[in-house]
Amino acid sequence: MNRKLIRPKLKTYRTRFSPSLTRPKSSPPEQTNAETNYLVKQMESKTPMVVKLLDGEEIRGWIEYYDRHCIKINRDKPPNFFIRKDQIMYMYKDPSRGRRRDN
Repeated sequence: MNRKLIRPKLKTYRTRFSPSLTRPKSSPPEQTNAETNYLVKQMESKTPMVVKLLDGEEIRGWIEYYDRHCIKINRDKPPNFFIRKDQIMYMYKDPSRGRRRDN
């Protein structure tokens, strides 16, 4: 008796058992909300912050408000500031002051 060996083609085998090989990887999300989470955390705890502007000036205070284009920095002495985000070089927690508390 003559028997014929039946083998699937390699392409069929790959698509049936390894679907991840045929699907392209999805790109990472455009927005991670990391900035929003950081600003909300600093707002809620009224953490003293230092905001370094593009022109080299430093503004110290705590974040009261933010939106897509600006943040509001409150200070112990007036004036309080609205600062456009495109003018901020970076910001960090103020190491010279502890956590602010309202009295």
